[in-house]
Amino acid sequence: MQELRMHGQAGKVRWLLSLILVAMALGCAAALLAWNDYRQFVDAPLLLKEAKVIEFPRGKGFRDIVRQLRRDRITDGSPFYWRVLSRELNVASRLHAGEYSLEPGLTPRGLIEMMAAGKVVQHHFTIVEGWTFRQLRLALATAEGIGQTLGGLDDASIAARLDIPDGKPEGWFLPETYAWVKGDDDFAILERSHAAMRSALQRLWPERDPAVPLESPYEALILASIIEKESGVADERAMISGVFSRRLQIGMRLQTDPTVVYGLGEQYDGNIRRRDLETDTAYNTYTRDGLPPTPIALPGLSALEAALHPAGGNALYFVAVGDGSGRHEFSATLSEHNRAVSRYLNRSRNR
Repeated sequence: MQELRMHGQAGKVRWLLSLILVAMALGCAAALLAWNDYRQFVDAPLLLKEAKVIEFPRGKGFRDIVRQLRRDRITDGSPFYWRVLSRELNVASRLHAGEYSLEPGLTPRGLIEMMAAGKVVQHHFTIVEGWTFRQLRLALATAEGIGQTLGGLDDASIAARLDIPDGKPEGWFLPETYAWVKGDDDFAILERSHAAMRSALQRLWPERDPAVPLESPYEALILASIIEKESGVADERAMISGVFSRRLQIGMRLQTDPTVVYGLGEQYDGNIRRRDLETDTAYNTYTRDGLPPTPIALPGLSALEAALHPAGGNALYFVAVGDGSGRHEFSATLSEHNRAVSRYLNRSRNR
């Protein structure tokens, strides 16, 4: 009887061990299946039939990001798999908010790596050579997606925030194309373009022609703004600079129409009349000697370089050719200049 009882107990132990082994085998098989399923999820394309831009707002956690992906039908993967992936890559707390461009074929791994690297969509804002600061402010105010913070500020307040002396921001922003991302605002773009202009002046001023009749980088900025408005033809700018430099050297007035236009402000209707040339303003270089008190526009690098490296020669005058090319005819004497003006007027009448 004792042997039977011992035999029966042994059978129960073997049966229990068998159950445990079966359970372990099934568990291992289930775990292996789950692991294979996870690996397929990681490198399988997301549910994107076409390119899509999606924004992950600031302050959202990883769970919120996964919910958004599922809500937008970009993924049907298990949230658990997404959490495992973020831990495998060790990036759950390092994902950047912003806009992302998702292309067909992108995988969960690729998306997480993109967000960890902060490869957000970049937009572009172009400051055009020859714009006035007023035009720059208008363009920023109407640029879609750029945060607006400057609406209630006048020019002097903006200048103070940027540490621009005398409250005069005109001319102090370098025309270029600036990349920005969702969340950037108008002031951030002004800061960058202002810093770029300061950097350009700091670099170019020490390399100037020692004979230029300019006493400071700011005077170079003023002259460059006039050159910018006088011609859009790049290879003429040094020649125009030469004319203005020679006039400054001999005490001759600059007599340049763009300064008159700037001085007229909103009164300018597209035409310059004789009375405009004779009406004195701080910017009328027909009635006042030397440079105007501030720049009259935003000059580009080409105009800055021309201001600091004027072309040689003896020309003191220039007038538009009048053939639609935007080019000018240069003259050394007033009589030559008057003949050039007559040719310009004849061409203008016959066009």
